Amino acid sequence: MSRSHVTSAETAPDGETLSALLRRYDRTGEAVSCERVAEGLLNRGYRLATTRGRFFLKHHLDGDHAAIARQHRVTQLLETLGVPVAPPVPDAEGRTVVVIGGRCYALHPWVDGRHRVGGELTPVQSWRLGGLLGLVHTCLEEVVEARAADRQPPESSADPEYTFTLIDRLLVLARGSRRHDSFDGLAEHRLIERRALLERHAHRRPEADAIPATGWVHGDFHPLNLLYRDTEPAAIVDWDRLGVQPRAEEAVRAAAIFFVRPDGPLELDKVRPYARAYRCETGAGAAEMAAAVHRVWWERLNDFWMLRWRYQDGDRRADPLFPAAAALAVWWTREYEAVRDAFCG
Repeated sequence: MSRSHVTSAETAPDGETLSALLRRYDRTGEAVSCERVAEGLLNRGYRLATTRGRFFLKHHLDGDHAAIARQHRVTQLLETLGVPVAPPVPDAEGRTVVVIGGRCYALHPWVDGRHRVGGELTPVQSWRLGGLLGLVHTCLEEVVEARAADRQPPESSADPEYTFTLIDRLLVLARGSRRHDSFDGLAEHRLIERRALLERHAHRRPEADAIPATGWVHGDFHPLNLLYRDTEPAAIVDWDRLGVQPRAEEAVRAAAIFFVRPDGPLELDKVRPYARAYRCETGAGAAEMAAAVHRVWWERLNDFWMLRWRYQDGDRRADPLFPAAAALAVWWTREYEAVRDAFCG
């Protein structure tokens, strides 16, 4: 159950912590081993083997007890509707969040499965993937109580003037890198290229009122958060970003991760059935999808989070994602109409 990335400096909970945690549960046994899980970028998780079975132990870094418990309750409700999820194991008192030493933990059943990227999916399996995300969105609307505070308008689209300033800053850092390796050279090339694209397309910034319909979304739907058993989805994991957002944007954003090729293009022959299944499941119309495509394209054109991690934060974990993501922004701009038609046709 590959879930989270942890740096080499991070260590698994010690024996005392694990013993204190497992005492909160019935029928989990005693800890035998606890190993870090090494995929992903943001979360911290462990493969925990006990005398009674295997579990996934998640350390919630944000520590918002109420928000975590709410996410857990949502997954429990989704399971009753047939959505493939892995809800947490309740402790002896029915709680799903355990605080040990000021840290928030949750114990989940271990799911045997693997991640599959879009290149491994057939068109039929791509259709099922789109239908699955559509099912998630429709079921979330059914099980999550809407609150006025949750229905805030989405953030406005990126301001190209800010992006120009950011590009200049990142260029200075890339050019000033002490080793100036091949990555730095690629970053410099893509930054210059992207600035030219933005200068040419700045007038296409999405209008403030061109916002797709909002709804409850997973918030981080991508290959590392979906486990397959053989060819069927076994569990959607990591619900940390559950919230209200433009729902069709999640569909577009997920497709841009699942179906991107290493050299940048999207596999549009798989995007088409994926998008059609999503639309069939949710009732999203062509206009809603087109608006989402435009907003996500603009987001990608202005987005440099991977380079910000590397050059401003000294964090290189996202470096392997940059080549394909940077190439996609260029290809998407060139093939804008074909991409829109694949989602809307």
